[in-house]
Amino acid sequence: MTLYRRGRKYSIQLWVDGIRHLKSTGTTNRREAEAIEREFREKLNRKRNQVREASPDMTFADLAARFLADGSPRPYHLDRLKVLLPYFGETPIGSISKPTAREYRAARRKEKPQLSEATLNRDLEALRRMLFWAVDEGFLTANPLTRMRLPKPRRKPRPILSLAEEDKLLGAAAPHLRAIVIAALDSGMRRGELLNQRREHVDLNRRVLLVSHSKTVGGEAREIPLTARLAELLTRIVHDHPEGLVFTYQGRPIHRIKTAWKAAVRRAGIRYFRFHDLRHCFNSRLVEAGVLQDVRKALMGHSSGEEVNSLYTHIELPLKRDAIRRLEAWVKAEREKQPPPQGEPYGEPNPEPIQRRGPDRDDAQGLPRSGGSGRDQARSSDRLPER
Repeated sequence: MTLYRRGRKYSIQLWVDGIRHLKSTGTTNRREAEAIEREFREKLNRKRNQVREASPDMTFADLAARFLADGSPRPYHLDRLKVLLPYFGETPIGSISKPTAREYRAARRKEKPQLSEATLNRDLEALRRMLFWAVDEGFLTANPLTRMRLPKPRRKPRPILSLAEEDKLLGAAAPHLRAIVIAALDSGMRRGELLNQRREHVDLNRRVLLVSHSKTVGGEAREIPLTARLAELLTRIVHDHPEGLVFTYQGRPIHRIKTAWKAAVRRAGIRYFRFHDLRHCFNSRLVEAGVLQDVRKALMGHSSGEEVNSLYTHIELPLKRDAIRRLEAWVKAEREKQPPPQGEPYGEPNPEPIQRRGPDRDDAQGLPRSGGSGRDQARSSDRLPER
């Protein structure tokens, strides 16, 4: 008998794996005692099977700390927590719901009216991801934001760098930035991929670059054939030191290029471009050259969004080489249409202005060097957010 009277109140006696468990129900009503007995039995079974009990009273701050320790967070999770924690930090995770998510969106919009729908969507996507992790870990029984609909953001037109603007930009860029810009234009690699690219993964004999590190699984270790310009640049870099990072500044790793990039755009006198727009420029030029979409996705490391046997996963190196040849032919044909450049040829350094502007370059930690003019430092402090 698991339920018996002890005095006037009912008590519970259960055996689990040879161990006796006793508990007083604290009631004289048999129906209430039977309900307590069933709950006690389920609790012991969950403990026996190592099933974690839900913790809806856990605060979001505690969940975030556990997620950072055990949830394999990505860099954008850390970035989004900077705005999620001040709002949801002391909120129990069991109290987060679709209405609270809408209230968060309204509060953020009131604080910064210029925020885009895409930015707010990314905040809530990070929140939803953490709640899914909480369900997997047993802290929640269900994710309250599972079927939350997010407003579709409006697409913004992105400028495409013309060949004339490319020449001006390369002529005005600092030497370490010029090499990175050429690689971005001729390979379509992301900024993080370029700054983490290693020399051991550049095969000059086959004229192929293997991406060392990518933000997507499909982009990791992808092969990118080299253009003649990029092959010449990498030959000079890799020849003397075949190991280490490809792009460095005075032998040190480069972590940020924002200051040098903004200074180069300003000196070139062209409309403002983000560095990521060079990747869009590479894709647009491939489109103009008649390269198929699946080949472009393979070169740029985009996720296919299709099944494993899709065409994208079977793009062979010869197709990529043909795409790069088409790109070079298109660039050559477009240059022949342009009038001959005045002054220095494109891509050549302009050392005098660069040497005079100290803060136009980033140091190895991404900070501007000291000694520049006040105007330059004021401009560098008012930085646009990176994407």
